[in-house]
Amino acid sequence: MSTNTIDDKRKVTTRRLVEMKQRGEKISMLTAYDYSSAKIIDGAGIDVILVGDSASNVMAGNVTTLPITLDQMIYHAKSVMKGTKRALVVVDLPFGSYQGNSKEALASAIRIMKESHAEAVKLEGGAEIKESVERILSAGIPVMGHLGLTPQSINKFGTYNVRAREKEEADKLIADAKLLEELGCFAIVLEKIPAELAEKVASELTIPIIGIGAGGGTDGQVLVMHDMLGINQGFSPRFLRRYADLATIMHDAVGRYVEDVKSGDFPSPDESY
Repeated sequence: MSTNTIDDKRKVTTRRLVEMKQRGEKISMLTAYDYSSAKIIDGAGIDVILVGDSASNVMAGNVTTLPITLDQMIYHAKSVMKGTKRALVVVDLPFGSYQGNSKEALASAIRIMKESHAEAVKLEGGAEIKESVERILSAGIPVMGHLGLTPQSINKFGTYNVRAREKEEADKLIADAKLLEELGCFAIVLEKIPAELAEKVASELTIPIIGIGAGGGTDGQVLVMHDMLGINQGFSPRFLRRYADLATIMHDAVGRYVEDVKSGDFPSPDESY
């Protein structure tokens, strides 16, 4: 059984996330890509729902996040918004919709906000996307940052290994995090970096730091729903805790259904009109 806090039904906002950090309350965040799953995890008390570009992997079967389009992200975001009442909904700007062109970045963010009714966007990168972040924020659109392992840059990294182990990259990450806070981002995701570094960033910034594979010293945690529920079984990094084995449950249920149809057991007289 989950324990609900007193104000659990109150709508989560960007301001409320900062208040949660200030009082030491950890922030829970999961991905969702459709109405049905968003309704379930929102009802279970999740604080933030990320409509992640990880939909490219778990929904569309792509190897990386790069192929997913802005139109596809808007479709997923619209579906999630219809199933969400309490959680703050953040949408990833997909690869190619903001890098190197701040005007296109603003146009992409505006489309997401207008067409999906979502409440914030997330961008990967630091100083190199400064202009895009500034322009989006100037339109009054909340921005969540994302540093460390940034999957949209996988072809540059060439690996999904832990980032910022070396001092030079760690120093840049800290500088980028402080820059994103100064620009006006309301939170930052830190992915797959040393726990000590993530804790340092969380302690030095006033905005919430959400970790994924970044240890327990951050202000909150995010996982991909399909990973933590055991729907996606081909992905088992060290940072992942599986809370269910839905792939096996679904496989067995479908197998029983197939058997019942083949044998004529389903539908029974009670299941017929």
